[in-house]
Amino acid sequence: MAGFLSDLVQYRRLLLMIVVLGIGGTHLSGFQMSVINYTSLYIQKFINETWLERYGSVLPQETLMLLWSLIVSMYCMGGMIGCLCSGYLTAKFGKKKSLLLNDGVLIAAALLTGSSRRAKAFELILAGRFLEGIAAGIHMNAHIQYAGEISPKKLRGFMNVTSTVFLALGKTLARILGLRELLGTEDMWNVLLSFSGLVALIQLIFLPFFPESPPYLLLQKGDKAGCLKAMKQLWGEGNYQTEFDDLMKEKTITKGTKIMNVLEVLREGSVHPQLCTMLFLLLSLQLCGLSAITFYTSEIFETANLQESIIPYVSLGVSFSELISIIFCSSIIDRCGRRVLLCGGYLLMALILVLLEISLLLSDQFLWLRYCSVILIFLFIIAYGLGPAGAVVAVMNEIFTLSTRTSAFVIGGIIIWLGLTFTGMVFPFAVMLLGPFCFLIFVAVLIISVVLIYLFLPETKGKSTSEITEKFKSCQFKRKRHQAVEKDAAEEKTFCTRL
Repeated sequence: MAGFLSDLVQYRRLLLMIVVLGIGGTHLSGFQMSVINYTSLYIQKFINETWLERYGSVLPQETLMLLWSLIVSMYCMGGMIGCLCSGYLTAKFGKKKSLLLNDGVLIAAALLTGSSRRAKAFELILAGRFLEGIAAGIHMNAHIQYAGEISPKKLRGFMNVTSTVFLALGKTLARILGLRELLGTEDMWNVLLSFSGLVALIQLIFLPFFPESPPYLLLQKGDKAGCLKAMKQLWGEGNYQTEFDDLMKEKTITKGTKIMNVLEVLREGSVHPQLCTMLFLLLSLQLCGLSAITFYTSEIFETANLQESIIPYVSLGVSFSELISIIFCSSIIDRCGRRVLLCGGYLLMALILVLLEISLLLSDQFLWLRYCSVILIFLFIIAYGLGPAGAVVAVMNEIFTLSTRTSAFVIGGIIIWLGLTFTGMVFPFAVMLLGPFCFLIFVAVLIISVVLIYLFLPETKGKSTSEITEKFKSCQFKRKRHQAVEKDAAEEKTFCTRL
């Protein structure tokens, strides 16, 4: 306890920076993804009223659904564009300046969505959502990398998971403000949509008081004095020669290479194992069953005979469960390690999905199983938060050097945004065809993920970036040597046969 309190005092400025980074980073992504659900009815009514006032006729239902789907999808389209831009921006200007520029985009988006009702123009919502998507694509990549780069080695896991904590916090805040007692009303929906502009303004004011990340200053700018100064600003007075030597070793391994673009990273064979690891982890996270749970939540709550007025508060409880479990994950990840949390979390999630499948199939025969389904949803979200939600981000941040990390995150970001779009379009049809049996697909994915993580993912806890890179290189060398031995054996066998 004494050590924990001393760390809080020593790293108080670092923790303040994490808060400033988070509220204008992944917190906004979580908020914007969730808030659209609470404003959907009011926005559609606003579109109808605007159309009627302009053209004197009622908007056809098909056209209304098309406009609504455009408002939802504009965010994902903007996210992909922002993700593509993030690599160039963070490499040229650094994470700090990129986030400050991004805050300006968010404020502009908030002004558009906030003024749409007074201007009686639903087109402003389309434009605002598109700008919010661009901003999300930039700040998700910049925030995650920034948080990982400013942390000392002993707190690196905790700092990496904070980006996921703020993502869950954004979802929770959206559900709180979306309640009918607060901003989830017909008179205040435009204020709820533009809330992110206020948060971006807070980051725009306070972020300039904090330094750029030490690795960026040393490896990209060659500023040794600036790197050491940033370390002392964030970590307090002390001897940080070990961390500095680790960065110098990373610079030696990468031969002082500047930040590589996406094509250069894709052509660099030595990075392929890390890229494959990242893509596998992202795909396993998107196919872990969270989308199915989200889709079925309302139906399960209704079949459990929960009153309609209570359901929003139960959903809020689900968000709080995710937030608390991820916070707990951030406190244990540097003790347990990444592999343990990933394997344990996925196995627990697979078990819960099997139990949920049984409870849904037998709920008509045993009514008490409907309440068990509600409990299992909470347990699934807790297992997700304790394991993969935080550990995947930590691993992604730790397996790449500074020269490849930015472009690797661009590639990973594109996969995420494509996955969100694909899931939103295809998953409802899969549910229609398979019903609750769709959970069995996710159970299979989770079990396969555990096996592959156990076999191929090295533990990154307590290791420097250079040590992790060497670990991947040694694994790659062993595979090549094994292939060479098999090839020589085959040639020898052929030679002997010819004799």
